[in-house]
Amino acid sequence: MKKLGMNVEQIEDVQCIVIKTPKGNWIFDSAEVSAMTMQGATTYQVAGTPRFEPAAVEIPKEDITMVASQANVTEERAKAALIATNGDIAEAILQLAR
Repeated sequence: MKKLGMNVEQIEDVQCIVIKTPKGNWIFDSAEVSAMTMQGATTYQVAGTPRFEPAAVEIPKEDITMVASQANVTEERAKAALIATNGDIAEAILQLAR
C-alpha cells in the first residue's frame, strides 16, 4: 500500500466514539479505528457495534405554562406529559385530562 502512496495506521486504546446527529447520538463504546492517508487526505474507518441514544426533547417554557394552565396541573406534571408525548401539546393536555 505504501507503493500506492497509502498509509494505514491503527489507532490504539480507543475508549468511546460518539457520532452526534439531530435525532440522537450513535455511541461506539468499544471500537476499532483505522486512519488511512492517501494523497494528503485522511479517512477514518470505525468498526464495532453502536448503540443509539435518542436526543432529549426540548420543551419550551411557554409550552409547559400553556399545558399546565389548560390541564389545570402543576408545571412539573405538564412538563412530564410533554416529554412523554415528544412535545405534542394537544396530546399532553389530553393525557392529563384522563
